[in-house]
Amino acid sequence: MVLLTNEEFLTRLTLLTQSARKDSSFTVTIKRYDGNDRPKPREGKPPLPIPAEYSCLIRARSRSEKLSTVVKRVEVAKFMESYSKVLKSSMDGLKKVKKVKNKSKVAQG
Repeated sequence: MVLLTNEEFLTRLTLLTQSARKDSSFTVTIKRYDGNDRPKPREGKPPLPIPAEYSCLIRARSRSEKLSTVVKRVEVAKFMESYSKVLKSSMDGLKKVKKVKNKSKVAQG
């Protein structure tokens, strides 16, 4: 997995969404990140230090590519604004799915 800067992540995510539009899909996950890259220590060992400030770890994945970035707490609002623009620009070709009503549900309701 490639750890990128925030700007590089957004530009590569734009390219990822364009390539995924043609032949596949992509997923994006966001989670809290404390800066520790190691697993929790076993019992009896000293615990990992608690960070003063948490960050966000953002990962994007398609079939052939994995991207990730760490966003500091003070930069989250600015990053999310740019991130939402990327997603809105890539979701212009979505089709509305028609819901098929089941006759048995309509008769009961």
